[in-house]
Amino acid sequence: MAKTMTKSQVADHLAAKAGTTKKTAAKLLDDLSALAYKEAKNVFVVPGIGRLVLANRKARMGRNPQTGEAIKIPAKRVVKFRVAKVAKDAILGKR
Repeated sequence: MAKTMTKSQVADHLAAKAGTTKKTAAKLLDDLSALAYKEAKNVFVVPGIGRLVLANRKARMGRNPQTGEAIKIPAKRVVKFRVAKVAKDAILGKR
């Protein structure tokens, strides 16, 4: 399995592409993630990549895999990421 890029590697790549310093690119990544965290409750869109969405999960019945006992899983709020169609087509190819 291929290794994922670290934040430092991403910042280095962005700095080279934009012709700025690595420090500026790292700051941009930090600011983008901080904005995404703050705005996720509304819906945060990164054009061409996807959107962060806050969703409510209903309470449901589940099973303890060790004992097989039925348990009640409480309702909760979760963060989901929905990948944009453009990103899917670019990664998987057109069907």
